[in-house]
Amino acid sequence: MATSSAQAGQGLSRLRQSFGFRTGARVGYLVAGLLHILIGILAITVALGGGGQADQSGALATIAQNPGGALLLWIIVVGLVALGLWQVLEALTVSDPDRKKRVGKRVKEAGKAIAYLAIGLTALRFATGGGESSEQSAEGAAAGLLASPLGVAAVLAVALIAIGIGVAFIASGVRKKFLEHVSVPPGGAGRAVPLLGQVGYVAKGVAVVVIGLLFGAAAFTHDPNRAGGLDGALKALAALPFGVVVLVVVGLGFVAYGLFFFVRAWRPRF
Repeated sequence: MATSSAQAGQGLSRLRQSFGFRTGARVGYLVAGLLHILIGILAITVALGGGGQADQSGALATIAQNPGGALLLWIIVVGLVALGLWQVLEALTVSDPDRKKRVGKRVKEAGKAIAYLAIGLTALRFATGGGESSEQSAEGAAAGLLASPLGVAAVLAVALIAIGIGVAFIASGVRKKFLEHVSVPPGGAGRAVPLLGQVGYVAKGVAVVVIGLLFGAAAFTHDPNRAGGLDGALKALAALPFGVVVLVVVGLGFVAYGLFFFVRAWRPRF
């Protein structure tokens, strides 16, 4: 049994390292970078008084409205699904002698897989003529959880998980843990990569923490309309004192995060 399990693990590891899966992951990083750059631009537009949704749905809608948008949407779907499947293999092949750390790493990689596949599904809806805002999704999810037997506890759990993920993003940015995922190029580009990663990870972390706080507000008020996705989180930042400045900075952070993903696609450390 142990031998069979080891052989299966080796087979999955070879599949993850295959040219096809690695190429798919790199395409996924490229399109994920593009979406984050568009979200950053939309956030800055909102901060300066413009309209629109500063989230994945807003970015995908922007793409759909441009010439060649339909083709690009399908490329995004393929890239994100490929990246999600690669992350599934990553989760299944994680190795660490410490069982607790191994389980933690597997949960982390599985979470990434779910996130990429979920965004890929959203892109598929836009590619086939549908689409739904993150706010509708967040409010619907909160309403469903509040109506469940666990109710408030379930929504609070989502809030705490989101806050934990956001804090992890911020910590990764501050500690430069993201450099584990890229082969830093030499010269000026190499000096820029750590800065892009730090700014990007901290900005993404702040936005995710705010999403968690919005779900927390929905739990305490029993009002699912208080929950929000990325667009709601960024607009909540805009409502703070000096909110315009804060949102512009976070928007620039999302652009930096997207550029870092471009580097990840260019020089990944698989």
